[in-house]
Amino acid sequence: MNEFGKRGSNTNLKSDIGLDNLGNVFWNMSPAELVEDTILLGEGVMTDSGAISVNTGKFTGRSPEDRFIVCDEKTEKAVWWGKINKKFDVEKFDALYNRMKAYLTGKDMYVRDSYACADDDYRMNIRVVSELPWQSLFAHNMFLRPTDEEIENFVPEWHIVAAPNFLADPEIDGTRQSNFAVIDFTKKMIIIGGTGYTGEIKKGIFSVLNFVLPHEKNVLSMHCSANVGEDGDTAVFFGLSGTGKTTLSSDPNRRLIGDDEHGWAANGSVFNFEGGCYAKTIDLSAEKEPQIFDAIKFGALLENVGFHGESSTPDYECDKITQNTRVSYPIDHIDNIMVPSKGNEPKNIFFLTCDAFGVLPPISKLTPGQAMYHFISGYTAKVAGTEAGITEPQTVFSACFGAPFLPLHPAKYAEMLGSKIEQNDVNVWLINTGWSGGAYGTGSRMKLKYTRSLITAALTGELDKVDFITDDVFGLSMPTSCPDVPAEILNPKNTWEDKAAFDKKANELAQAFVKNFETFESNASEEIINAAPKVMVK
Repeated sequence: MNEFGKRGSNTNLKSDIGLDNLGNVFWNMSPAELVEDTILLGEGVMTDSGAISVNTGKFTGRSPEDRFIVCDEKTEKAVWWGKINKKFDVEKFDALYNRMKAYLTGKDMYVRDSYACADDDYRMNIRVVSELPWQSLFAHNMFLRPTDEEIENFVPEWHIVAAPNFLADPEIDGTRQSNFAVIDFTKKMIIIGGTGYTGEIKKGIFSVLNFVLPHEKNVLSMHCSANVGEDGDTAVFFGLSGTGKTTLSSDPNRRLIGDDEHGWAANGSVFNFEGGCYAKTIDLSAEKEPQIFDAIKFGALLENVGFHGESSTPDYECDKITQNTRVSYPIDHIDNIMVPSKGNEPKNIFFLTCDAFGVLPPISKLTPGQAMYHFISGYTAKVAGTEAGITEPQTVFSACFGAPFLPLHPAKYAEMLGSKIEQNDVNVWLINTGWSGGAYGTGSRMKLKYTRSLITAALTGELDKVDFITDDVFGLSMPTSCPDVPAEILNPKNTWEDKAAFDKKANELAQAFVKNFETFESNASEEIINAAPKVMVK
């Protein structure tokens, strides 16, 4: 049996998770070895930048309706069950995994030992067992990487088994369709089948941490990016995929902690869960996003990108396969990073929303009540391709800017964040990276350079020097000027030719906010409820 990495024993796979009678098992292979295997298996091609490019198959985004959590004594009363967290029987999990193990008999597998949480007090060891070499490369890029010495004595706490070519049978297995991702908190296992989209691996562990850290360790888990300024000031950026977390936190003037998932501990530490970045590449250019562009080199994994003609040069404008083209790379592919990936208590928090209605200002400063209202609401638009079946932006409310990954009730995360904001006097800003001058289809997307200038002005205190006005519907406090930003775009109504149409659309969005918040009113304080937009009755 060929064990390239020579770190780990196949006996462990049998004793720990019951995997036996496999083919070759490749342990902790180097990126170069994984790239070579990917090419030899016909699974990917090299690009002229040195990155490997693969096609993830039928699924080019997450499939939230096919994510399940095993319901048992540990989870039955703790998990926020419903449309997001769907119950899966213990017996069904065992039966599905047994069929999965039978499928893997005789097949070559790739094992990657890694961990999550850059704060050693909360470290979680993870072993990823995957059917394809580029899945192992993804795990190497995205999770934190143990030293050679740590791997020699590695003891996994959680296991992920990913077999994209194994298809479930809904009638037999109790799944919705042939693809699935099932989390078992008691067995500390995630099994993934029927999909090659690597985001299922990443978000599986994020869901795990969103249960374990707040529920068991008093750590706020956050769907956010974070960076640190020259003076050591930490900034946190909340937002769903496609709202700009990765792009806006990759700032050459600030050191990156991480681009997507973090914890905020009781001791004030803001720490990265991951060891890499998973960035969207649609319309990527060296001019607009130089740090991400330059990170796409050997060891990086491109997913579902097109190419210029018959060349090996990626065409980042091509959306033939999906709008959700992606790249994963180790965080050290970016020069300006925090080592280790931790920062101090944040001074500024940004809520990123992609407003398809085009009525929210590009930046507004929130009161504590408004901050909690907008955090619980989590308004944005799902950007094309981020999830299966999404072809154009759709208005959504995602509690805590991450409802698809929250095993606990949103009130738990909101309560923890509200307490931290109040205790540390944190500035909270709402940023619209979506449309201006009209709704989607009429207006235009907010220019990235303007958003960057607005965020820089907030971080440096420039916005503390300007006047603010309050909009009539949402009660948001908007600056009247900002360096390097046209004043006329700061009040969104000014960008619409038809002011009556703006009022109508603003009222429409306000009604949607109010209706969505009905679910959370019983758990909200009067201050939060009073932060709701004012629906205009005509």
